[in-house]
Amino acid sequence: MRYFIELSYNGKTYHGWQNQPNAISVQEVLEKAMSTILKTEISIMGAGRTDAGVHASQMFAHFDFDGDFKSYDLVYKLNSFLPNDIAITSIFEVKPDAHARFHALSRMYHYKISTSKNVFDYDYAYQVHLPLDVDAMNEACKLLFQYKDFQCFSKTNTDVKTYNCDIMEAFWTQTEHQLVFTIKADRFLRNMVRAIVGTMINIGLGKLKPEDLHQIISSKSRSEAGFSVPAHGLYLVEIIYPKTIEIN
Repeated sequence: MRYFIELSYNGKTYHGWQNQPNAISVQEVLEKAMSTILKTEISIMGAGRTDAGVHASQMFAHFDFDGDFKSYDLVYKLNSFLPNDIAITSIFEVKPDAHARFHALSRMYHYKISTSKNVFDYDYAYQVHLPLDVDAMNEACKLLFQYKDFQCFSKTNTDVKTYNCDIMEAFWTQTEHQLVFTIKADRFLRNMVRAIVGTMINIGLGKLKPEDLHQIISSKSRSEAGFSVPAHGLYLVEIIYPKTIEIN
């Protein structure tokens, strides 16, 4: 039978979600924990690959298991076994062909910028203490909806068949000491959100104008876009699936 597992993690000490030969990953730690508790080799497929240092307040993965277990009991055992920076929210049965990656309808990320020095969030938000023109940054966000091909924001030499993404939401919100960028799309390219944020910061600082995005996106060149902001301010916050994958 196939199951979905919902979890969250603090990515500070991990080299991303996906297994790597010489670095610790969230996937590796979770697979070892589940294999130990269920007493069989468990392989997990995640909804996507977050980079080193990126956090997730909502992540999904699927695994197959033929034995019996009570979901609430397995959640409790995993949370007792796993380190404090990985937490299991729920486990539920899905249809045999349900896929955590390919059946996701949308994903949403937040990127956090701290606008004043704060000793409690310097590890979890990018520090930008120069004044930013948030209105100009939001004006630039509106232009993203005019495009589908975002090759200019993609990591070079990445193995993808298409650079097309359907952006559904993109906007900045401001509190007294923090800016948060929200972006939702059907899929994301490697490094895409961090490159968009770096470009938006250049717009907020007045180094670029919002309308410069037209030329940047049309160029399809990573060198035309802004810098890539650090990973520690990025959070995967929501993944939406069709209700039809669940078994009630």
